[in-house]
Amino acid sequence: MHSVMRRFAGCLALALAGIGFATAAQAADNYPSRPITLVVGYAAGGATDIVARLMAKSLSDSLGQAVVVENRPGANSNIGAEVVSRAKPDGYTLYVGSIANTINRTLYEKLNYDFKKDFAPVALLATIPNILVVHPSLPIKSVQEYIDYAKSHPGKLTCASSGSGSSIHLSCELFKMATGTDILHVPYRGSGPAVADLLGGQVNSMFDNLPSSLPQVQAGKLRVLGVTSLERVPFVPDVPTLAESGLSGFSVQSWFAVVAPAGTPAAVVEKLNAAINKGLSSNEMRSAYEHGGFVLPAPPNTPETLQAFIDSEIAKWGKVVTSAGLKVQ
Repeated sequence: MHSVMRRFAGCLALALAGIGFATAAQAADNYPSRPITLVVGYAAGGATDIVARLMAKSLSDSLGQAVVVENRPGANSNIGAEVVSRAKPDGYTLYVGSIANTINRTLYEKLNYDFKKDFAPVALLATIPNILVVHPSLPIKSVQEYIDYAKSHPGKLTCASSGSGSSIHLSCELFKMATGTDILHVPYRGSGPAVADLLGGQVNSMFDNLPSSLPQVQAGKLRVLGVTSLERVPFVPDVPTLAESGLSGFSVQSWFAVVAPAGTPAAVVEKLNAAINKGLSSNEMRSAYEHGGFVLPAPPNTPETLQAFIDSEIAKWGKVVTSAGLKVQ
């Protein structure tokens, strides 16, 4: 009798599992059947918003449903991330994550979401390297000269940023850790005011996002010393990387990726990943990226490679935030 009941229970479990798999497969087959919301944790007009809107149009064309960008700015993107972390995991509410989310995980003493546990990675959208720029009045023309100057003039170099805890700020902190230099961090409320004071000579250096400072470099108003990506950037092919300038392995890149609430069916994630990669391979998207200073992600661009990348970013920035003694309540 007991063996019969066990066999019956086993058959029932298999049947239910089969129903579950069928339901999930059917959901993926029918996905999407209504508009998708792509949440951005920043105001309209910034780099994250620009990339999101480019991809929203591409996804809409590919998936046959409207993809609407919703801006939920505040708390260094934490408000938007929290909203999506609590959304139904059905693929209809997605979030454009960024380097800020991996920094915030250690920077903030308390968050109402966990970027690693509460999201399912979908695909990387783009990266932007930072560039080390200095005011032309400084007698510095290379990364090594910048290091030598910082060591011979401790505390005299100033490094502007778009705010404490930003990728621009932590680029400087990582540089200080790697070189053992004493450089004064000067935070601003955004990249614009920081660049303005750098142009005016109130501060004398900055690790700015490439698209922001490149026009000033091209106009001869700022001097570029190096890029923070591991490889040279096509937009500025003559500018060396910090890695090849003596700082082996130095790498900082702002990045943007689509993530979904944890528990989103794998088949839906795969369908989104395929649609995103299709869009990234289009001539229209490549042209838009080149114009905006964005770098396409290197293949393979899978949920698994994105998860590994996010894990590495959390670990790297956790060490930098802890070493610099940074905390936000």
